[in-house]
Amino acid sequence: MSTKTPSELEADETAQKRVQWEQFSFDVDAPGLLTVTNESHENPADHQYTVSIDDVTDELMACTCPHHAHRNAFCKHMAAVETAIDDGTLDAFPSEDDDETEPDDCDCDHLGGFPCWPCVRTGRKELPN
Repeated sequence: MSTKTPSELEADETAQKRVQWEQFSFDVDAPGLLTVTNESHENPADHQYTVSIDDVTDELMACTCPHHAHRNAFCKHMAAVETAIDDGTLDAFPSEDDDETEPDDCDCDHLGGFPCWPCVRTGRKELPN
């Protein structure tokens, strides 16, 4: 049995069709590490798998589902992640700057309604026109 490198793994037509027919949800556990839940099943919690993505190449690396684990095949969970990333509905590598919490070095309260630079830089507040 030969082992395919991530770049050799390609979604087969069946996996792509199942992604279109079935409903998936995604949770980013860590950058490049996603829990994929197949919501089409009666008990979705029984159909949760982890998909990992290489943070340098952005290539899908692995899935914990039996299809990928036993066949080293590009599975429907990997295809669902790829589709969601491609259509912009999933960010597998969210930036810590996207955090809506106030930066540690925020001093907006002392600026009379004008945003501080850390808040502007992180996108929490915008500069007035």
